[in-house]
Order: sequence, then C-alpha cells, then structure tokens
Amino acid sequence: MKSSEQSIRLAAGDVELTVHPENGCRIGSLRIDGTELLRQGEHYGTFPMAPWCGRLRDGRFRNGAVTHQLPLNAAPHAIHGTVRDTAWRTARATADEAAFTCELAEPWPYPGKVTQTFALTPDSLTVALGVETAENSFPAQAGWHPWFLRNLGEGEDARLDFAPEWQEERGEDHLPTGKRIEVLPGPWDDCFGMPDGVRATLTWPERLELTVTGPARWVVVYDEQPEAICVEPQTGPPDGLNTDPELVTLIEPLETSMTWTWRRLDGS
Repeated sequence: MKSSEQSIRLAAGDVELTVHPENGCRIGSLRIDGTELLRQGEHYGTFPMAPWCGRLRDGRFRNGAVTHQLPLNAAPHAIHGTVRDTAWRTARATADEAAFTCELAEPWPYPGKVTQTFALTPDSLTVALGVETAENSFPAQAGWHPWFLRNLGEGEDARLDFAPEWQEERGEDHLPTGKRIEVLPGPWDDCFGMPDGVRATLTWPERLELTVTGPARWVVVYDEQPEAICVEPQTGPPDGLNTDPELVTLIEPLETSMTWTWRRLDGS
C-alpha cells in the first residue's frame, strides 16, 4: 500500500487500485497488468452515491410530514447524493484493503455517517457502502457510478451483456414515470430492475471480461458518451427517496456492496 494526502494505492498481483479520499472517496484508477479500465479525470473514475442515487425530482423529498429542499446541482434536479463532494477520512489501509468514512452534513438535513470499504485480489474487487444515522430516521439510497472505458486503447470497443427483468420508462425529465416496460435498445440513460441482484458483464474482445455483481436490485446504464460505459448498481431507482424509500434507523443502517471480477482473454 502506498499513500499520500490525495490518494491510497492498493495492489494485488498485477492489479493496482487508486482511491482518492479527498475527492469523494472515488476510485481514480484501476489498472490490470498496466491497462487502465476507468475513464480518467477528477469527475470520473468510480464514485459512491449516497444518501441518494441519480436524479432527485426538483431536489425535494419527504420524511414523514416534513419536506426537504436540496440544492439543484443538476437543475431542475439534485443528483448523485452528497458524499461524492465530500472529503473522506481514511480509517485503515493495508496492502490490499482499505476503509474510509465521512460525515453526513449540510446540505443533507440529517446527521449520520457513511463508510466505504475496498478489498482487492488479483481477480476481483469488492466495495461496500454503509449509511448510518446519528439521530433521526431518514430515507436513503446507496450505490456507485463507475465510468468504464469503452475502449482500452487498442482493439474493439467493450460490449455490455445484462438481462434485466424490466426497464423503467423514462420521462422527458429523465426520471422514471413509474411504468415498467420491456427493455428497449440503447444507447441508454435508463434504470433497469434486477430483483435477484445486479449482474452485468463488460467484454473487451480478446482483452478482458469484467462482471459487476451485487445484491442491489436496480442498475442504471449510461452509455450515451463515446468515451465510457457506466454500469451503476444502486439500492433504488432515480427519485427513489420519494417513490421507493428505504429507511435508515438507529438500529438498521443501509448496507450494500458490489463485486467486480475479471478474466483475461489474451492468454496472459
């Protein structure tokens, strides 16, 4: 494990993972045998989403009889939670594992804590998120927004294979209408239901196969940009604080995880 104020680097075999706790505790880099898999840049890599995922309609949600207004950072909506914009604290780091925490604070109206852990092996990465409250119960979501490179610098573009049970119909405001439909052809900026858990495979022909799995029942796929394919496991759909809330209480935090496993296709 190598570290600096800006980054924590984990390694296992020929795999190297770099996490930037001061930049929203995002994965800045995942390199397998020297090949980078993630889109580079301070807004990319893979960032955690909490205490909500995707777009929140008009930046508002209700908790019981109280309505809260959040800043519209993707007007007319609020998007992707607050923790990606927060500096996290490194709780522990070894050669191939690390844990980080951050406090939930303004503009989120409820005090609490978010924990993110990483465990790296030569063939896999497991990441876990936990959302806790310090006082009152509140609705929450958790997930991740990876930016996988569409092309690894040579060879063919990545192909995405997944089999959701349904697609959430998308309204003109890019939020689900509440209607479930058959899966339409891409490109997508859409949410899909996978009630038995997320499973999606990216294949870079003759290079690498990477499978994303996890217990979350929803996945957003965003592949409208030529540089990357985003496969986003999350515990609820966009605007889910209003339509499919999951309550965090003092005795029951919100916990989720995802695992990436990879297989080299070039014979190495």
